[in-house]
Amino acid sequence: MPGPPAGGLPASLRCDPDLTLRAGTSRRRFLTWSALVGGLAFTPGLLDGARPSAPASDASAGVFTLGVASGDPLPDGVVLWTRLSRNPLAPAGGMGAVAVPVEWEIGPDETMARVLRRGVAHATPEWGHSVHVDVRGLAPGTDYFYRFRAQGEVSAIGRTRTAPAPGSHVPALSVAVASCQNWADGYYHAFADMAAHAPDLVLHLGDYIYEKPIPKHGGARRGASLPISATREATDLDDYRERYALYKSDPDLQLAHAVAPFVIAFDDHEVDNNWAADVPEDDTSRAAFAVRRAHALRAWWENTPVRTAARPDGTVVRAQRRLAFGDLAEINLLDTRSHRSDQVNGDNDTGQNARTADPSRTILGQAQERWLLDGLATSRHRWDVMAQQVPMADLARSAGPTRAVSMDGWSGYEDSRRRVLDGAAGRGVRNLVSLAGDIHRSVVADLRTRYTDESPTRGVELAATSVTSGGDGEDSDEGDRRLKAASPHVRFGNSQRGYLLNRIHPDRWEAEFRVAPAVQSPRGSLHRRALITIPDATAEVDVV
Repeated sequence: MPGPPAGGLPASLRCDPDLTLRAGTSRRRFLTWSALVGGLAFTPGLLDGARPSAPASDASAGVFTLGVASGDPLPDGVVLWTRLSRNPLAPAGGMGAVAVPVEWEIGPDETMARVLRRGVAHATPEWGHSVHVDVRGLAPGTDYFYRFRAQGEVSAIGRTRTAPAPGSHVPALSVAVASCQNWADGYYHAFADMAAHAPDLVLHLGDYIYEKPIPKHGGARRGASLPISATREATDLDDYRERYALYKSDPDLQLAHAVAPFVIAFDDHEVDNNWAADVPEDDTSRAAFAVRRAHALRAWWENTPVRTAARPDGTVVRAQRRLAFGDLAEINLLDTRSHRSDQVNGDNDTGQNARTADPSRTILGQAQERWLLDGLATSRHRWDVMAQQVPMADLARSAGPTRAVSMDGWSGYEDSRRRVLDGAAGRGVRNLVSLAGDIHRSVVADLRTRYTDESPTRGVELAATSVTSGGDGEDSDEGDRRLKAASPHVRFGNSQRGYLLNRIHPDRWEAEFRVAPAVQSPRGSLHRRALITIPDATAEVDVV
């Protein structure tokens, strides 16, 4: 391949690799360069105030307009991803109906002067011209850099990192957690901030896209160009593909993907609001919903850096997976959508009752629940993590006899929660942490089997707020105040947008809640709202 790529940047911003990316350049310098160039290239109005008013099928800004990504790191390998698109807003991304050979290569530094692995993959129209390369034979706990080439063009360079060797001592691990990034609700300042912190891993816990219609004016991103399908609810394969293309065109999201490996789950909005296994939100027939779900899951796989093992076969998908990081942490990524019983009590926030306590109901399904508990039984890690889409703790929003809780989270599946939490305790889990999304607010809460008596605390839950969903927030809204009043087991709450940055050590877990004052302005920044420390072998938390 030729020298380091410009990744579609304007000629005025293309940097001479001999000047900016010298061999031996530090990881920090690479990230600084990436953030600077990415920010300059995509700052609205800085280079060129003209924006296309409508998608044109013959328009082209290069074949790598959706960026590059990596994911699901193992000690010896990682998935490299890209999706070819000459015009993200056009049908089929402007790529036509032909397969395209895509060269890939991976090396030890950002100059790409020495290549360790290379090969050719084929981007086919059948799979949305996406590429998933499962690279193996890499060294554990190591930074790598990668790029692609297709149709005479070269992608941006991405950085990734393999997991540490099994059982090796790991003194620290940084993990960012994001969820709920409704494109029309604001700008992705959280991803720009995340890229600047260069975590070892990013967990995205769902609602990567929203299936609901986007206002014709673009919502908070007023005046932005939209694919025609964006103004209606996504239901078929082309709708979902175009929705992902719109979201993945965002420069801050692309930058975060290019800086760190992602581990990505889906929640409800990648398919249909609050869907439960084969049950849709509305009165759509089960047969029609099965077709829709198959389309949505296919588009999810096409647009995420996950292995072929997670590629759906119709509606059948194995999205749960387990990733270990030396002796320090093991992350169990759960699927709380595909195997659950339908929500009870009209799927409204209500009091718990015999239906929520029914032992035959499940949020994970029997097979996944067994898989989770078997993994916890054999884990020898300091921290055992359940990364999931919905909160496990009861987050009551009213006190008194009604004590309303969500029927969509684990509070609507009480016996599932009891089996998992008591099962973890019975298997000798030392430190149990739940990482969750979905609720558009930051929350720290005790994990208990029951919340109406003195049930023992089994662990700690850290719920990350939304990246943008809900629009501009505030430090404490009415929902936050009601939550704290009705839920004494909640240790911290905040109602702004942002993400969660975790720094995990053998003797403590530090969770930094980073929030933005606003997301509806194209320019913005984040700051630390709180630092939560969980000491080893305790379920106590310290809030600063």
